[in-house]
Amino acid sequence: MQLDNLPENFKPVIAFHGHLCPGLTIGYRAANAARKALGLERDQDEELVAVVENDACGVDAIQYLLGCTLGKGNLIFRDLGKQAFTIFRRKDGKAVRLVFRDNIGASDPKSNDLRRKVMNGQATTEEKLQFNQQRTQRMKDLLAATDEDLFDFKQPDFIIPESARIFDSFACEQCGETTMEPRLRLVDGRKICLTCAEPYHRGW
Repeated sequence: MQLDNLPENFKPVIAFHGHLCPGLTIGYRAANAARKALGLERDQDEELVAVVENDACGVDAIQYLLGCTLGKGNLIFRDLGKQAFTIFRRKDGKAVRLVFRDNIGASDPKSNDLRRKVMNGQATTEEKLQFNQQRTQRMKDLLAATDEDLFDFKQPDFIIPESARIFDSFACEQCGETTMEPRLRLVDGRKICLTCAEPYHRGW
C-alpha cells in the first residue's frame, strides 16, 4: 500500500517492518512524539528504555526510531493489550507514557465487520477495495493529526526497569540445552529449564 508524500524518516521504518499499515503509523507517531516531549536522540547503549503494552506493528517503529530493542534489553513488553508506549531516559529519570486515544478514524461496528470479512477471506472484490480505501484514509488522518489529538501524555505509574543483566548459563539436566540461570527451575535437586519443568499451579 502506498501513500503520497510520506515523511522521509517514515520510509525506512516501513522497510524495516515490511509493510505500511495503521498500526505502524501509530508507533511512528508515538516514537516521534516521545522524542519531542523528552528531547531524545536515538538510543545507542541503553540510555533509553521503552515499555510497550502490546506486541503489534507499532512496536517496530519504536525499535527503529528510538533504538530500544529486545536484544539490548531496553525494550520491555508488558502484555496488557493497550496501544500505550512509555519511554524513560536513564540519565535523569524523565519519562512519558503515550496512550493512543483512537479518536482519529476510530473503528465502528461496520468497519470491524468489514475487517473481519477481509481477514477471513470472505470479502468481495468491492469490499476489499472499500477496506483498503478506509485504511489509506485512516493512515492519512494519523499522519496529519497533532500529537495531542492522537495521544494522552501521562506519567507512568511504575518505576524505570533496571538495566539489562548478563547471567551465567547452565545446561538443563534433562534436555541438555543451555539456559540462563534465572530461567532454570530446581526440580528434585536438578537444574531444569522451563520447557522441561512441569508447571505447578493450583487452579490459578
